[in-house]
Amino acid sequence: MATTADISKGAFIWVEGALGQVMEWEHITPNKAPAMYHVKLRNVRTGKLIQTRFHSGDKIDLERVEVHELQYIYRDGENLVLMNNETYEQIMLPAEMLGDSIRFLKEEMILLVSIDSKEVPISIEMPNFVDLVVTYTEPGIKGDTATNTLKPATIETGAEVRVPLFVDEGTKIRIDTRTGAYLERVRDK
Repeated sequence: MATTADISKGAFIWVEGALGQVMEWEHITPNKAPAMYHVKLRNVRTGKLIQTRFHSGDKIDLERVEVHELQYIYRDGENLVLMNNETYEQIMLPAEMLGDSIRFLKEEMILLVSIDSKEVPISIEMPNFVDLVVTYTEPGIKGDTATNTLKPATIETGAEVRVPLFVDEGTKIRIDTRTGAYLERVRDK
């Protein structure tokens, strides 16, 4: 069993029956009191923040979590079918694990899947940035680039994003999957 000395950023710890990932931790030694660890964790199932305190030397329940790169193949109802490119093993995971960023998911994308010691997937993570082609947008007015005005555009996954006026149909753009924001045009090399 691990102790508080094993706490580090990114570690997974069981707290009150919930698995959390350490976001921040701080070792504090108050006057005339035993040393403590203030730990901020993110619940891997719900995404809620958990704040807890441990006394120095307390036993904690660390969880070993492996992160695998899996390729998205296709959607089967409410599930995503992912494949390990090294073993060709396929697994099905609930699409809801991706949250709102699923609107930017495209076949053949590589996703990061965290799997706990019991071989149960606990989270799926999209790449932070994806390059997608605009399939529909209203044409911009030539020369109207001085303002930061944005217009709606539909991308190849069917999602709608806001893009600058100079972006036309067929343009490849980079999108931040965490915020859904347009970042830049991507030029093919």
